[in-house]
Parts: sequence; C-alpha cells; structure tokens
Amino acid sequence: MKKTTLLIAGFLAAAVVAAVPASAAEQVKPPRESWSFAGPFGTFDRAQLQRGFKVYREVCASCHGLSRVAFRNLSQPGGPEFTEGQVKALAAEYQIQDGPNEAGDMFERPGRPADHFPSPFPNENAARAANGGAYPPDFSLLAKARTYERGFPLFIVDAIPFFEYAEHGVDYIHALLTGYREAPAGTTLQPGQYWNEYMPGHAIAMPPPLSDGQVEYPKDEAGNPVVPETVDQYSRDVSAFMMWAAEPHLEARKAMGFKVIIFLIVFAALLYFTKKKIWARAHAEEAHG
Repeated sequence: MKKTTLLIAGFLAAAVVAAVPASAAEQVKPPRESWSFAGPFGTFDRAQLQRGFKVYREVCASCHGLSRVAFRNLSQPGGPEFTEGQVKALAAEYQIQDGPNEAGDMFERPGRPADHFPSPFPNENAARAANGGAYPPDFSLLAKARTYERGFPLFIVDAIPFFEYAEHGVDYIHALLTGYREAPAGTTLQPGQYWNEYMPGHAIAMPPPLSDGQVEYPKDEAGNPVVPETVDQYSRDVSAFMMWAAEPHLEARKAMGFKVIIFLIVFAALLYFTKKKIWARAHAEEAHG
C-alpha cells in the first residue's frame, strides 16, 4: 500500500513538472497588479484609458500599430469615450490610403472616424529594417496574446468560468515596461539588445521606451498632474489601454454574464418549486387513490 502511494505521488509530481513549459524556467513571473477591470464586476477607468491612449500615441505609435481598432471605437461606450468631435479631429490628423480613383490610382486622404488606425510601416520588411531586424508587434490583441504560467494550484482557479483571473497579459506588459535593468555581471548581450527582468531569456531588442516626465498628463486646479508622471504610471495606463483595445466589449460581456447567471438562478428556482408542486399533487392523488 505504501509503495503504491509513493508511485501515485511520483506520477502526480512528474505530471505537474511536465505541464510547465520549458520557457517558464527562464521567465520571472510578473507580480499580480490591481486593475479596475479585473473580476466579474470590473470596469474600465475612463480617465486611465484616455491617459493610456496618450502614452500610446506619443511614445508607442511610431513603431507599434493598432490595426484592429477604428477611430470611432474611441468614442463608443465601454472605452475611453472621447467625444465624437474629438474623434473626428483625431482621425483627420492621419493620412489614409484609399482608392483606386477614376484613373485607377491609389491616393491618400484625411482619416475618417470609420477608418482604422494606419500601420506605422508599409509592410513587415520595412518595420524590421527600421528596428534592427526586430518586428514590433501590433498592439490590437497583445494584451490577450501575452501571458505567463501562474503554476499549481492557481492555474486551476484560472480555469473557473466567471471567476478566473484573466489579467495575465496586462500584468506581463506592465512588468515588461518597468523591468529594464543593468545586465548582471558576466551576461553577454548582442548589439541592440537590452536586459529585461521579465522577458523570457532576458534579452529584448526594444530599448526602454519610457522615462519619468516623458508624457504630460492633465493637471488639476493647482497645476499638478492628476497622477504621477512616472514610468510605473505610464506603463500601467498604456497596459490598461491595450487591454481595452484587445477586448473593447469587456464591460458589456461582464454585464451580460451577470444577467445570465441571475436568470439561471431564478430559472432553477422556478423549476425546483414547479417540480415540488407537481410531485406533491401526484403524491396526494396517489394517497387518495
């Protein structure tokens, strides 16, 4: 019996080890952050999304596209909720390729709210040539595409619908943007590479994109920034914006999920009492029969 128990324990331990990807050994797990949109009742912070868009536009947009987001999405409920006038003025600042015209030629025109954000590069080869061979990923879905393993037993909790932790991507992005360090002694990096604590393998081609005071935030009545103009705050805001870009209907989905759960609870209660009444009547008829 003891031998069998040891064999089972050994098998389970081997299974847990096998479930962890090889890259996990090279990656430092990002700390879990507090997000307003986390949890089954979480919502986006409108001011944070607007600040995050400002960071994206002034710092990130020169290399990273946002191809799946249309200008008009910025004014829709559940997002940054800029005014329609602001969105129209923003779109007009971009040149969008359109056509062909009557002569069969492509042409450029000012953007419209229905247009999507144009890519900063005409193609992937041009993007790599401008970035030392590295290809800057599009920001549209990055917050959902990036993740990390939380390990046993937390990965079991993450699999529970409605209560799962779904903010792995923004945790990772925030950690990556704040994780630049001096390379440890004895570490060799290739030209154009930087050491990042949270990057798998620790070598990253993107130079540190943020610095304190780099982006000017809205001021209060006393002339002070409403939130600190620091790398940590910039990375937190742009990470939240990227989460919205990846899931712009997050609030509507959570609201619908809550309504569905309430409906199922009420429906289950009605079924229970209906069944109870029918069977009580059947038992009464059988007793008098």
